[in-house]
Amino acid sequence: MDQFFLFIDRVGLEFLKGAITTLQLAAVGLTFGFIIGWPVSIMKVYGNKWVRRIALGYTEFFRGTPLLVQLFVIYYGFPQFGFTLSRFASAYLALSLNSGAYQAEYFRGAIQAIGEGQMMAARGIGMNKVQAIWHIILPQAFRYAIPSWTNEMISMVKYTSIVYLIAVPELMTRAQELASRYFDPLQTYSAAAFVYLILVGIMTVITNFIEKSIKTPGFEVEMLKH
Repeated sequence: MDQFFLFIDRVGLEFLKGAITTLQLAAVGLTFGFIIGWPVSIMKVYGNKWVRRIALGYTEFFRGTPLLVQLFVIYYGFPQFGFTLSRFASAYLALSLNSGAYQAEYFRGAIQAIGEGQMMAARGIGMNKVQAIWHIILPQAFRYAIPSWTNEMISMVKYTSIVYLIAVPELMTRAQELASRYFDPLQTYSAAAFVYLILVGIMTVITNFIEKSIKTPGFEVEMLKH
C-alpha cells in the first residue's frame, strides 16, 4: 500500500492534468446536453407529428448506438464530408449529443409527470400554450428531473474515458501513457481508478447538495401522486 501511494505521489501531477481535462469534458458535455435536452423533450411532448418524429429519431439514434461509434463517426467520418474537427471538438460534440439524448428522456418523463390539469388551469387563466409551458410546466418538471439529471453528472465523468481512443489527454489517456512509461499497468490503472473514485465522490457531494438545496417540503408527496 505504501508503494502504491508513493507511485501516486510520483505521477500525481500527470493525473491532476488528466483529471482537470476529464472534468472539463464532463462539464461541456453536461452543459450542452442540457441545452439540447430541454428543447427536444418539449418537442417530444408538445410538438406536432413531424416535430415529435424528428425528436424521437434524434433520441433513439444517440441512445441506441454506442458512444464509441458516435465518437468515431464524428472524428473519422466527418472529414470525408469536408468537416474536420479537432480531437477536443469531436469529444465535446459526441459527449454533448449523447448526453442531450439521455437528458431529453429524463426531462420528457418529468414533463409528463405534471398532471394535465396544470396545463388546463394555466390556459384557463389566460395563458397561451408557450406561457403555460414556460411558467407552469417547466419549473415543476425541472424539480422532477433533478434526481435523474444528477445521476447523469456522475455518469458523464466516467463516459469521458472513452475519448482516450482519439488521444484526448484526459485521465485515461494519461494513465495509458504512464503505464507505457513505467511498465507497471497494475499500479497505473489502479491509480487512475482511485482518481476516478475521488472525482465521482466529489460529484456525489455536489449532486446531494443540489437536491437538498432545491427540495421543497411536500413536493415529493405531490410527485408520488402522479
